[in-house]
Amino acid sequence: MSQKIFRKGFLALAVTTAMGVSSLAQADVVIGVAGPHTGPNASFGEQYWRGATQAAEDINAAGGINGEKIKLVKADDACEPKQAVSVANRLVDSDKAVGVVGHFCSSSTMPASEVYDEAGIIAITPGSTNPQITERGMTGMFRMCGRDDQQGIIAGDYLVDTLKAKKVAVIHDKDTYGQGLADATKAQLAKRGLEPVLYEGLTRGEKDFNALVTKIRAADADVVYFGGCHPEAGPLVRQLREQGSNATFVSGDCAVTDELVTTAGGPQYTKGVLMTFGADPRLIADGKAVIEKFRAGGFEPQGYTLYAYASVQALAAAFTGAGSTDGAKASAWLKSHDVATVMGKKSWTEKGDLKVSDYVMYEWDDKGKYHQLP
Repeated sequence: MSQKIFRKGFLALAVTTAMGVSSLAQADVVIGVAGPHTGPNASFGEQYWRGATQAAEDINAAGGINGEKIKLVKADDACEPKQAVSVANRLVDSDKAVGVVGHFCSSSTMPASEVYDEAGIIAITPGSTNPQITERGMTGMFRMCGRDDQQGIIAGDYLVDTLKAKKVAVIHDKDTYGQGLADATKAQLAKRGLEPVLYEGLTRGEKDFNALVTKIRAADADVVYFGGCHPEAGPLVRQLREQGSNATFVSGDCAVTDELVTTAGGPQYTKGVLMTFGADPRLIADGKAVIEKFRAGGFEPQGYTLYAYASVQALAAAFTGAGSTDGAKASAWLKSHDVATVMGKKSWTEKGDLKVSDYVMYEWDDKGKYHQLP
């Protein structure tokens, strides 16, 4: 072999090696942000994306994860189960995600989590509350929120102890989340000796609920409890008021968006509406600097924004602590360590649930804003 050929070969090897080292040094930690980025629940997808994006930027500015930068990939499931499975497979096969923040609707999280479990990918949902999500023995499935059976207890007790409800109509949207939450609240009411005067389901996507409202009025309900999201909650409460019902309207964490006011037709309809949600993370000192950063950019971090931020923090802590993006190692680390987040210190059970759930009651005012009740 001539020296010229040797030098060319050596140079090629050196360039290839350098490129390999450079590629390794600049490798990305790919995290999917899965949720309804389009469709009627897109406001929650925006909360997810805003929160996750800010968290990734802040973590990357501080050095990233084990020297690598976080790269976020948006995965739109539109709160449709089949679409959720499709985007989950894309995250695994094409995007090579090593972690997922998502999904939002429990009916999407359930089937998508099976894809992640099979691929050995760790996932943490900021907002899916159906108990079965963490009851199926999946080692890499976590929540940054509570469960419906916890939320239902708070709602049921509030209806009995504070509202002194006598006749409760329990309505749900036939979805995994909505019906699950309604059933959890109904179960707690039963424990307190109160059976609903009406238990009915409506169909997601519909807007005309006047026939249902007629049934509610005929049952003389003084409280209407709705398990579902704002696209249906808004029209339902408006039509209740338009038909002359003054029944107190109570819902859950899928109504935690200003879009509730929009879908209802204005704050005159949502004034006095109650809902359960985790203690307002915007009131926690741990997140003050991040919250100010959001507000300086003209965005109010309402709803699940900080939940998504904290979820990225949890994944970053798990990968850093485990020294690897391996799902099994990261999951094991997360179940044995506390994590400091923008929402305070968090820790998880072996099932992947938060050890502490903090559901409280909120009320909407005449300005179209919600406030945590004391």
